[in-house]
Amino acid sequence: MSRRELGRSGIAVQALALGGNVFGWSLDTAKSFAVLDAFVDAGLDLIDTADGYSQWVPGNRGGESETIIGDWLAQGGRRDKVVIATKVGKWSQRKGLTPANIQAAVEDSLKRLRIERIDLYQAHADDPTVPLADTLGAFARLIEQGKVRAIGASNYSGPRLAEALAVSAKHGLPRYETLQPEYNLVEREAYETELAPIVGREQIGVISYYSLASGFLTGKYRSEADLVKSAARGGAAGKYLNGHGLRVLAALDEVAHRHDATPAQVALAWLMARPGVSAPIASATTVEQVEELAQATKLKLSTSDIEVLSGAS
Repeated sequence: MSRRELGRSGIAVQALALGGNVFGWSLDTAKSFAVLDAFVDAGLDLIDTADGYSQWVPGNRGGESETIIGDWLAQGGRRDKVVIATKVGKWSQRKGLTPANIQAAVEDSLKRLRIERIDLYQAHADDPTVPLADTLGAFARLIEQGKVRAIGASNYSGPRLAEALAVSAKHGLPRYETLQPEYNLVEREAYETELAPIVGREQIGVISYYSLASGFLTGKYRSEADLVKSAARGGAAGKYLNGHGLRVLAALDEVAHRHDATPAQVALAWLMARPGVSAPIASATTVEQVEELAQATKLKLSTSDIEVLSGAS
């Protein structure tokens, strides 16, 4: 498998990222370890999480995902095999992008992850109440302290991303090397119209989330009756049960049949073929799912395949 650069950071990763939102939510510690082991065994390396995962689960307070990943790393022999990406700014315990909050949050994340340096530290969401120069200056200090290698942005609009890049250039501050937007075969417009031009012009690496549209693009949800298959994700997937969504599933089925692949593999391969995309993020709750998703990195879509998928979507 060929590695892809995360912007101009000098960090290269395999073309699929593992979403850490399920650790401490859908998966307990033992099952999380099995999924993480399977991911690395498949030759993959980018693990994406956030300090607030998974505060939405009754009984959780946040930090659970980072803690599980840290306990897994502490078993030894794993740190040099993975690229760890986490985020700051949305967790209620450490909300916002003030310099003081960023400094406190990174210390907490490092302790939970049980590592000395975070490879990719991302602003989880824009904070318009804080000057961009202050936020980027805080990230600069973390890089100077050796606690962070590179920084990225998640959930930024096109204008704010452009503004952040301009501030970095003007003040000689580190720039956002990656962008984490929602992007998949049924959610294209916002990214492609507003963000893709900036990404291409500035050579930013894209790590898309909801790459499988909350599981809809796996083909698991094809009717209202199917939504009960997952109490956690069925509701989110249900919004795509319309003419557009079903056309996309039909195109996925067509291309998957050509390649003896699954719809999920094809949906991820389509993203991997998009300009600027470094590694789409996908979550897995079983070893078998990891093995299935990993095969997407070996799936080469033809021009005709991409036209079928892009046309339907």
